[in-house]
Amino acid sequence: MERTLSIVKPDGVKKNVVGEVLGRFEKNGLRVAALKMIRMSKDEAKGFYIVHKERPFYESLTDFMSEGPIVVMVLEGDDAISKVREIMGATNPKEAQPGTIRADLASDIERNIVHGSDSPASAQYEIGYFFSSLEIVNPAG
Repeated sequence: MERTLSIVKPDGVKKNVVGEVLGRFEKNGLRVAALKMIRMSKDEAKGFYIVHKERPFYESLTDFMSEGPIVVMVLEGDDAISKVREIMGATNPKEAQPGTIRADLASDIERNIVHGSDSPASAQYEIGYFFSSLEIVNPAG
């Protein structure tokens, strides 16, 4: 059983597709172990995306991620990290496979509806960034 973090970004919340995104994960065998809606400050967004600090898109990404509410969730299941990334589709919606969240719902490479951890190490860091151990439950029992 693997856990990963996913985020419905401000554009997804604004488009009112939180349920659609969550449903796609659940229909593919993932279970929700934690879920909440928050609004990050610019500094909190910078902290979360610190790995991208030197990248040219860092400022616009952190501006975007702090412009409105987001929904953060811990998902669990077999191969949860790779499964979430497959369901999300390529970062650029124009390159995403039809039927993926980004191909169906996203508008561009930055406003691409969802985030998902890309490795076990990033999942551990990202889950800990948003959730305490008391907030994460075992949905199977």
